[in-house]
Amino acid sequence: MISVQKEAKRIAIIGHKFIPSRDGGVEVVVSNLAPHLAEAGYKVTCYNRTSKEARKLRRQGNLAREYRGVRLIWTPTVDRRGLAAVSSSVLATIMAAFSRFDLVHFHAEGPCVFCWLPRLMGKKVVVTVHGLDHKRQKWGKFASAYILRGEKAAVRHAHSIIVLNTSMQEYFLREYGRDTVLIPNGVEPAEIRPAREIIEQFGLVSRGYILFVGRLDPGKGIHYLIDAYRKLHTDKKLVIAGGSSDTDDYVKQLHEMAGDTPSIIFTGFLQGPVLEELYSNAHLYVLPSDHEGMPLSLLEAMNYGCCCVTSDIRECTAVMNGCGLTFPRGNAEALRETLQNLCDHPDQAEAYRSEAREVISSKYTWQEIAEQTDRLYRRLLDG
Repeated sequence: MISVQKEAKRIAIIGHKFIPSRDGGVEVVVSNLAPHLAEAGYKVTCYNRTSKEARKLRRQGNLAREYRGVRLIWTPTVDRRGLAAVSSSVLATIMAAFSRFDLVHFHAEGPCVFCWLPRLMGKKVVVTVHGLDHKRQKWGKFASAYILRGEKAAVRHAHSIIVLNTSMQEYFLREYGRDTVLIPNGVEPAEIRPAREIIEQFGLVSRGYILFVGRLDPGKGIHYLIDAYRKLHTDKKLVIAGGSSDTDDYVKQLHEMAGDTPSIIFTGFLQGPVLEELYSNAHLYVLPSDHEGMPLSLLEAMNYGCCCVTSDIRECTAVMNGCGLTFPRGNAEALRETLQNLCDHPDQAEAYRSEAREVISSKYTWQEIAEQTDRLYRRLLDG
């Protein structure tokens, strides 16, 4: 249990697009973690990017300034691909450095390029590395180099670095000799929802589809899934729920792979009850990623009792802890065989569902993650 602060410490959070949001993993984390920290007695400020939609809401006088006890500051943003993240994070860093904060918490590596500035101004600096973003396939050479520069700045200037899994711990120790703190992602307890909206919107029935949820990004390996699915002998549909993340060419490739197959459904970005219904009623959830940080969609799928199939990368196997099935990364034929077996033997899929929920409820709640973060903050602020 987090005890309320006697003297409220001021925390700035930088690196997400905006909250509340499910636009990406970082946004989901900050949308959940920041309010829990505010409940613990911290004065939390999140620096949101100002998008076109945010500017429209500002003109209407409807732009949110607070979310569940968290103050929201909307930073000026150059709303163009490749510049939005850089412009907003640089300005947010400058604003936070010269404001009365006790600690500045950066999320993701790119925004950390100027993390030396808050430290120079006497703030404690914490960085959460959600993944080794400079290795992601969607970034060009310049963007990858910039992100790597942020990683090196974090290593040099952060008082503490949080990572999500042991493989990232090993990476920072091996590459930089830098110790890190392992604090995973979490989820809120899930309420299983009967199929209603997904019937009306997409013509789906409970246990009648295979589900992927996430960014449509090459690193997620969705092309392996479509390749495997097209060779399946099943009446179950394939539902791909997610939007582009500066990856329009890849999204086009996926649609071309799907062709005119009516049983492959691209829903676009989803959130709220309809997404909860998708998780609740899926026959299988599949995450065929080539690499991950700590996959929030996998945590969510397990939280809803999905039978999960993932690539055999450590970041996925560590989360599933034996209560799901894996296939060799990048091997579409092996994925097909696994899916075919689970489609032919639904009783096997059923056996994994309750195990998945038990694993999540025992290890990965946002309350527990907030308590671990609070302990880290206290060590830095009281030291």
